Amino acid sequence: MPTNNVIPILPYKNVVGQDELKMALEVAYIAGPRIGGVLISGHRGTGKSTTVRAFAQMMYGDLPITLPINATEDRVVGSYFVDKLLQGKDEWQDGLLAQADNSILYVDEVNLLDDHIVNIILDTAATGILTVQRQGADLKQESRFLLVGTMNPEEGHLRPQLRDRFGLMAQVTTKPEHRADILKTVLDFDAALVQHSEEKSHEFIANGRSADAKLKAKLEAAKAKLYDVVVPDEAAQQCIKLAEAFEAVGYRGDYVMALAARALAARNGAKKVTLKHVRQVAPLALAHRRPRREEWTAEDDQQLATLFEQAEAA
Repeated sequence: MPTNNVIPILPYKNVVGQDELKMALEVAYIAGPRIGGVLISGHRGTGKSTTVRAFAQMMYGDLPITLPINATEDRVVGSYFVDKLLQGKDEWQDGLLAQADNSILYVDEVNLLDDHIVNIILDTAATGILTVQRQGADLKQESRFLLVGTMNPEEGHLRPQLRDRFGLMAQVTTKPEHRADILKTVLDFDAALVQHSEEKSHEFIANGRSADAKLKAKLEAAKAKLYDVVVPDEAAQQCIKLAEAFEAVGYRGDYVMALAARALAARNGAKKVTLKHVRQVAPLALAHRRPRREEWTAEDDQQLATLFEQAEAA
């Protein structure tokens, strides 16, 4: 049976069929808090949680800090211990935001949370500082985390003002061509967990961890060199044109797209951002910033292709 030192989550390398989500997580990690985190939209059972947990395990060595759907403000920002207050002592208990420092804060079904709680989370994610002014407390705590929220579109959407503050949105769908690979991977992982022990690591797990270690080093190197990557005027102007063409509200989409393209270029070892990098991240930066829709469609892909054909021909 698996031992206590094995967290029963697939190695990140082995998670199948989540290419867009993986790119969003990796880009957000490289770009840091300024990008605003990742919103994941997808139906139940599409591997959203598995991918995020595998990524957290790879990059941070543990599962993410998870915020439950019924979390109160006390649980999120912290509060004084009630029993200590009754004894005349003001002993502070950290909330989930402080606990998430240098980790991932994972908010499942973020669209069902109270807007006030979502605002607190987004403000802290953007600034890296948790400010608490309540119950007689006036505290500031450093809290730098990668924010990842999931939502099921069947259960309603976030208000546009909140959606826009998430840097990237990845849409996760089931694809017929992935089903066989997914099933085989899960069956192999189940068998590997049973056969794995402290004395003998199963090949499936060992290979996954080895691949994860290499990818982690690659992402950390990209993060360190992010601002060595040049964003040429051509790439920056294309970000602006795309935001206008897809009717993205405000200026945040332009910036997030350029930052994401820079992070992707750093991940790929490039010294400057190209139109190809911009094209890859454009759906992640634009899908949720349009006034009338947020699902990225085949028609959107065609429009994107046409715009880049025009840019390359100019």
